[in-house]
Amino acid sequence: MGAAASPGAATSPGAAASPGAALDQSTGAAKPLAADEIRGMRERIDEIDQAIIDLWQERSRLSQEVGKTRMASGGTRLVLAREREIVERFRTALGPDGTQVALLLLRSGRGPL
Repeated sequence: MGAAASPGAATSPGAAASPGAALDQSTGAAKPLAADEIRGMRERIDEIDQAIIDLWQERSRLSQEVGKTRMASGGTRLVLAREREIVERFRTALGPDGTQVALLLLRSGRGPL
């Protein structure tokens, strides 16, 4: 007769790891090399996130300036055809989530409708 497994022993996320391997708490990896690789990828993700934030803020400032310039010249507050073009560009590139990204970008530049 074999020993019975303790309840939940094979159901934890790290159960497939080698016996006795401690999970790296910051990465969830059971092997040091994998943890190092994850840390390196996360560092690059953080750099990309900062670039996105910087570009988002620049885009918002430019969009606000466009609106101010347009209205100062007697034009409309916004141009719906332009907004539809932007939404479609993001939807085409990113799928359904692209629509939401575009709407957030537009709102950050012009404010809520």
